[in-house]
Amino acid sequence: QVQLVESGGGLVQAGGSLRLSCAASVLTFSSYAMGWFRQAPGKERERVASINWSGSSTYYADSVKGRFTISRDNAKNTVSLQMNSLKPEDTAVYYCAARVVSGDEYDYWGQGTQVTVSS
Repeated sequence: QVQLVESGGGLVQAGGSLRLSCAASVLTFSSYAMGWFRQAPGKERERVASINWSGSSTYYADSVKGRFTISRDNAKNTVSLQMNSLKPEDTAVYYCAARVVSGDEYDYWGQGTQVTVSS
């Protein structure tokens, strides 16, 4: 089992920055690819960014490319999402998720953290 706990959400003005962190309670954190997802009211959940087990490969949704950066620290069992130049459309609940490296689906999810960007 993997337990994920997000932190760092909050209210920020457009153009501002936030850093989300996710702490994983698991013995073999490097066995998991990690992702950040978000879901806005009335919208489907979307993958914002993801990172492979070593941090050597990342993915970003087109909507956040150049503004968001995902990173991980396998020694500390954490994954982070640095969000810059935030826009009101970035407002959503952000979730951290883990996927076994050999799997196709994200099996473990955090409870989510609210990010609100005011215009």
